[in-house]
Amino acid sequence: MRVLFLNPPFLPKFSRSQRSPAVIRSGVLYYPLWLAQAAGLCEQHGYEIRLLDAPAARSRLEDVVAVSRSFAPQLIILDTSTPSIQSDIKVAEAIKASCPATSIIAVGPHASALPAETLAAGTSLDAIARGEYDLTVLEAAQAVEGGAGLEHVLGLTVRLTDGSILHNPDRALIENLDDLPFVSKVYQKHLNVADYFYSITQYPEVALVTGRGCPYGCTYCVWPQTLTGRRYRVRSVKHVVDEFEFIATEMPEVREVFIEDDTLTANPKRAVALAEELIRRDIHLAFTANSRADVDYETLRCLHAAGLRLLCVGFESGEQSILDRMQKGIRIEQFHEFRAAARKAGVLVHGCFMAGYPGETRESLAATLRLALELDPDTAQFFPLMVYPGTVAYDYVRRNGMLITEDYRQWLTDDGLHRSTVTLPTISSEELIAWCDHARRVFYTRPRYLLAKTGQIARHPGEARRILKSAGVFLHYLFRPTLNGS
Repeated sequence: MRVLFLNPPFLPKFSRSQRSPAVIRSGVLYYPLWLAQAAGLCEQHGYEIRLLDAPAARSRLEDVVAVSRSFAPQLIILDTSTPSIQSDIKVAEAIKASCPATSIIAVGPHASALPAETLAAGTSLDAIARGEYDLTVLEAAQAVEGGAGLEHVLGLTVRLTDGSILHNPDRALIENLDDLPFVSKVYQKHLNVADYFYSITQYPEVALVTGRGCPYGCTYCVWPQTLTGRRYRVRSVKHVVDEFEFIATEMPEVREVFIEDDTLTANPKRAVALAEELIRRDIHLAFTANSRADVDYETLRCLHAAGLRLLCVGFESGEQSILDRMQKGIRIEQFHEFRAAARKAGVLVHGCFMAGYPGETRESLAATLRLALELDPDTAQFFPLMVYPGTVAYDYVRRNGMLITEDYRQWLTDDGLHRSTVTLPTISSEELIAWCDHARRVFYTRPRYLLAKTGQIARHPGEARRILKSAGVFLHYLFRPTLNGS
């Protein structure tokens, strides 16, 4: 039994697997984390698998069809995203025409949020795996292998032989995440780590999760609302540190681990326990993680001692009323307290800032830029609100007439950059994009910032490769306006 796990071709360097899929200005390309995890589980259960990441491997549609024909899988698991969904379905159609006996199941946030719509968009997909899909895919492989069909697999939405659509009951979330194999082993065997780049980490890196789900209520965040849920389920500290040890010993070229939990610090005691175990086992491997801006100094100090180099933090807005509408559950004063604690602990910060959440005004945009300059993180990103099906934010803007289009390809510009699909009563989508361009230029062209970066490269040669590699792509876009029609 052969199963092909496919991250399909779309635009060059299209980073489908991140929370907000696009072609990224700094050259970022995410690992197909969820796809690789499910592939590893099927391989662990004895299936012959192939993991093909077309954007990373620079594979074209004809290459993917050729691989499908030669590998001859009985089942294909096809990753999807909102801006690429029309192309993803066309890829499935091309494969189906070449391999008509192969069952194709689509996965990912978009398909999970809109299973019936996704199936109705063409005839090439046999089913959609909703939500967290590791066990759903494994059971589907077992059903196909046994000739039982997909009609009784939990978590699937299935196209029946008469063309009707059946929504099987939901599948419960995985409680014991230690049952899943190390995703780093899947990368090592099936991918080329040199293909992947995260501008906030030292290169090359690997990405993994130590837990799934997020207990916070941010209305725009897509993974907790479409894949992993609102409860933080975690791997044991031993299991995580065992994987760190595997990476350190078996993948010596890797310089850093990106912990892709929505919020590693959601459980501070566990975060400290993880740090202490890394120190106890004397594992010297730098790591970066996602965090809220509410971590105390002692926790940061302990994490830094264990190898934490940088935290990626969603500050989002400098206006408290906007944060409240997002359901961030945090105060702006905490941002400043956190930033001071991070500086004291020696932890770098990547700040994420958002424009265009309902209620935004030109005054609140100005407050957000002021906040970014006051916090002065190591790096910053400024993006318009990107709303995705399955999220509270998407439903709100759609219901209130703020969504410009339901043509998903319009979520990106022609060259793959984020495009604003939200217009506000007093601020147009074009103005939101222009503000992001302006904020980016103001932040990155400050003499103080440029001087600090020069000093960082001189003092920490290990940072030079990361900075120069991302700058080479980023500077191409910095002075080029991101027009909605570009």
